[in-house]
Amino acid sequence: MKLLVNTFRLFLVGFVLLAFGVTTSQAANKVLKIGHIGVMSGPAASWGLINKYAALAGAEIINEDGGFEIGGEKYDIEIVSLDTKQDPRVAIAGAERLVYQEGIKYIIGPNVDDTTRAVLPVFEKAGAFNICYGWHRELFTSPSKNTALGMIAGYQSAPVIYKYLKEQRGVKSLACVPRNDASGLNSRDSCVAAADQLGIKITSSDSTYEPNTSDFFPIMGRIIGQNPDLIVLSGVAPADAPLLIRAARELGYKGLMSTETAMDANIITEIAGEMANGYISVGGASAPELRTDEMKRFIERYSKVAGEWNDEAGTKVYALEMLLQTLRVAGAAAIDDIEIFKAAMPKVNAEDPFIKGGKARLKWVGQGYFDQLRQVSTPMVITEFKDTDFVTLFIGYVE
Repeated sequence: MKLLVNTFRLFLVGFVLLAFGVTTSQAANKVLKIGHIGVMSGPAASWGLINKYAALAGAEIINEDGGFEIGGEKYDIEIVSLDTKQDPRVAIAGAERLVYQEGIKYIIGPNVDDTTRAVLPVFEKAGAFNICYGWHRELFTSPSKNTALGMIAGYQSAPVIYKYLKEQRGVKSLACVPRNDASGLNSRDSCVAAADQLGIKITSSDSTYEPNTSDFFPIMGRIIGQNPDLIVLSGVAPADAPLLIRAARELGYKGLMSTETAMDANIITEIAGEMANGYISVGGASAPELRTDEMKRFIERYSKVAGEWNDEAGTKVYALEMLLQTLRVAGAAAIDDIEIFKAAMPKVNAEDPFIKGGKARLKWVGQGYFDQLRQVSTPMVITEFKDTDFVTLFIGYVE
């Protein structure tokens, strides 16, 4: 009797699936795993967490809409996320887990030069491709071919920001204050090169601070004594920026302050408050005047996943989108073979779903900087902090 009941249940399930035009083999999409590896603890945690939440929010929307089509088949997206703790050794172990244990070929992250440089040999050996947020040119130039830049680099935004401040705010001198690690020092070098190019006097560029510094009064005291028109916080982590700003203002500095890295308005508001008014940085690609309905939907979903909106996520939404759009162009074979993926990169040219007007395109750029297409095309949105949030100063593009 029990066997007859179970047989009837199986028959009933099959009948229901057929009634809705679905067979048991069609009942579920295939699953495509996308890796994420980034710093999600410490002063720079905001960078990695925003990457993670953006990927999760994007995947939820795709899965909710029935999956992403590649080669005529639908795929649900699964995000596998690991913390580097901004430690190259931890990053290497995480990268090995993603590519060998999870079998993942496409990864978002890491966020800084040190950890990106550490994981590249792992990805090269395993035949994996990543979109990262380190800036150093060697990461994206030959012989490196398996990594791409997911945002605007400091050496791309610095000349634009300084030119604006020179022409519109009368800046004639600046001081660079770098964090003493690869990302901070590379940003400092970009600062110096851009200032030299524009004829802006550099009052200081060799006063550095160590990661995890909490007392910034000594270094800011030295910088302010030189009376620069602009203080550039080179490669500054989101949690360090408001402490540096606060120290400068409490020491009496009245001039301009800026950075080429993305910031967290909530952290700045909480720690620096109105003392951060006028602080200039590279924002996300989600300025209200740019937003499509798709971006508004992403903002709503990101806010649900993360618990709050962060403007930088407007840039980070592009990593998952570009990986998937390129896989769609390359075909299903590229899911397991990044050489097919890379061959398809020049062919990717789709309408940007997140920016109004229909003129912005999803494509790979960077030929002029890296001699190969190894950068995601995202808007260069320059923002200024006012009261509790960033407002848009102007918008441009790398190319």
